[in-house]
Parts: sequence; C-alpha cells; structure tokens
Amino acid sequence: MSARAIAGALGLIATALTGPAEAGRIIDYATDYPSGAVVISQSAKRLYLILDQRTAIAYPVAVAKHGKEWSGRARIAGKFVEPAWSPPDSVKRDHPELPEVIPGGSPSNPMGARAITLDRDEIAIHGTTKAMRASIGTAASYGCIRMLNEDVIDLFDRVAVGAPVMMMQ
Repeated sequence: MSARAIAGALGLIATALTGPAEAGRIIDYATDYPSGAVVISQSAKRLYLILDQRTAIAYPVAVAKHGKEWSGRARIAGKFVEPAWSPPDSVKRDHPELPEVIPGGSPSNPMGARAITLDRDEIAIHGTTKAMRASIGTAASYGCIRMLNEDVIDLFDRVAVGAPVMMMQ
C-alpha cells in the first residue's frame, strides 16, 4: 500500500472517530487541563473540549451577557436529554410572560436537545431553539452557555459527570 493510500485510510479512520459535529474543529490548543475537561472563553465565545495537552475540539457558543458573566472553576453535575425548563427568578423578572415550566422537547424550550448542568446555581451548557440559533457567537444569556443543538449533542456524548469546567474571560 502506498504512503498516499495509507494517509487516505488514516484520514477516513480519523473522520469516523471524530464524527460530523467536530469535523474540521479539532484545533491546536496547548493546555495543562486533563483530557475531558471543558474550557470556555467568554471573550472568544468558544467552548473547548480538551482531547489531550495539545488539541481540543472547538465549538462556537453564546455566553453570558454583560452583567451576567462568571468566571472560575466548576464541575459537570448532571446530563439531561430534552429537559423541561423553569425560568430562574432573574429571567422571570425580565420576562414575566414566560410560563412556569416549558416542557422538554417543546420547540420553545431554550434548553434545546441537551443540558449539561454545572455545580453552580442555575448554570448549564445547553442547546437552543431555532429562534435563538442566531445568538451563537454573541453574549446573550443569563449565565448559561448556549450551543447549537447538534454541537451540544456531540459534547453531551463526550463529557462525563464530574469533569472539570473552567470559565475564562
């Protein structure tokens, strides 16, 4: 088998292992964080899933809007498929028209397809609604990290409860 054929076969294997949501998103990312850690950059509006000390998967995200930012360490506390959502008091004050609960799977549920909760009050990494997809890449949330549904599903399948999360400015 020629070197070109071997390289092509390895490329196909790498693509099969990485999956469609991350294809083209594996980046050079030098870090001391362990494999499986999540690093979020408020300023870059990116979430990085650390693969090893040299590489990560980069996902575009919506981050907290001005005045709602947070930084520091957290851990993944739970993982939920199409969760119901109850607006926190801070959201309810600004949007009193919201119902007390939006059922999981509802097209108006801002949690989207998956929610990865953190060990911080009312903070999650979650999907989005069709109407909110345009917010990805902006500062739009009340503290949560909003992802495209296809990306949060990919991340959900890769992260473990207990994994470290670091929010950086």
